[in-house]
Amino acid sequence: MEIERKFLVPALPENLSSYPCHLIEQAYLCTSPVVRIRRQDDDFILTYKGSGMMAREEYNLPLTRESYGHLLPKADGIIITKKRYVIPLDTENLKAELDIFEGRHEGLRIVEVEFESEEQANHFAPPAWFGEDVTFDGRYHNSHLSQA
Repeated sequence: MEIERKFLVPALPENLSSYPCHLIEQAYLCTSPVVRIRRQDDDFILTYKGSGMMAREEYNLPLTRESYGHLLPKADGIIITKKRYVIPLDTENLKAELDIFEGRHEGLRIVEVEFESEEQANHFAPPAWFGEDVTFDGRYHNSHLSQA
């Protein structure tokens, strides 16, 4: 089960370059249900996501570089590219995953925080650098962005 909240980011946090950064490329083979392939640095993953906004089923399976390359041309929509910064938060050992989009969605910045329970997610107080909460706005799901 994946439980996460999403926020727009109007201004980047200070010292961004001091945090770990991952290069991500992802494409969607299907958006209902969501079936995604992702390259994150040198790792390759096939993901199935169930329906839902803040909480939904998620299953990840490893792929080889070759199988990723075979599936990539079968993508439905655009390939999303972004840089993901992993930023520790001060509360409850949480971390923010800040995505800075490139390509067609350049300029879009979304931060996600994953939680262990819906209760924890509902009681989360975002830091000052987080902007509008878009958790329940499907336009900001990456699967939707791949079609836009």
